[in-house]
Amino acid sequence: MPQLEATSATLDFQSPTYKDAYSRINAIVIEGEQEANDNYIKLAEMLPDCKDELLGLAKMELRHKKGFQACGRNLAVEPDMEFAREFFSGLHQNFQTAAAEGKVVTCLLIQALIIESFAISAYNIYIPVADPFARKITEGVVKDEYSHLNFGEKWLQAHFAESKTELEQANRQNLPIVWKMLNQVTDDAKVLEMEKEALVEDFMIAYGEALSTIGFTTRDIMRMSAYGLAGA
Repeated sequence: MPQLEATSATLDFQSPTYKDAYSRINAIVIEGEQEANDNYIKLAEMLPDCKDELLGLAKMELRHKKGFQACGRNLAVEPDMEFAREFFSGLHQNFQTAAAEGKVVTCLLIQALIIESFAISAYNIYIPVADPFARKITEGVVKDEYSHLNFGEKWLQAHFAESKTELEQANRQNLPIVWKMLNQVTDDAKVLEMEKEALVEDFMIAYGEALSTIGFTTRDIMRMSAYGLAGA
């Protein structure tokens, strides 16, 4: 961590190169929080017994979105929202399709496991190299994201036996999209001194731990992870 702190001192947060890359990275986190808000509202409809908790998570995601919008304004950067919406289009479409088919398990895997693990890994890698304003905002956000991941873990753990086959299918369909997303932002992330290898490693740790908590064996997790790593 101290080494990363030292590296961040070399960044010029006002340089045109930094701001250009930040316009896309900032848009991604803003759009990611909006997607999460929408997804949790839809899940609240699908899981009426958990409605209040899920709507609470949705509200939290909107607060995060406002925080990240403030980060962009702080650097006088206009987020490239068109890029961000395209960036999330694969997971967005798969979530919408699963929701229309009443596939709660697939929806939870996409939002509560994949997207939350993706967010946690990205925020953890970003915090040491962020500008002071964005660092404070992101540190607060990442604490909340762990509680969102925990909701998905608890629900899927309680329904593991009947969910396992669908989880494996959803993993096979959606994990490769994550690597496509990571590849899309490799260059921009590097400008912000966020290395792709670190992002991949952190994501695989968070996602693997979630799968383990739910009930998958180490062998299962290695097999399921391979669907993504092939495209990393």
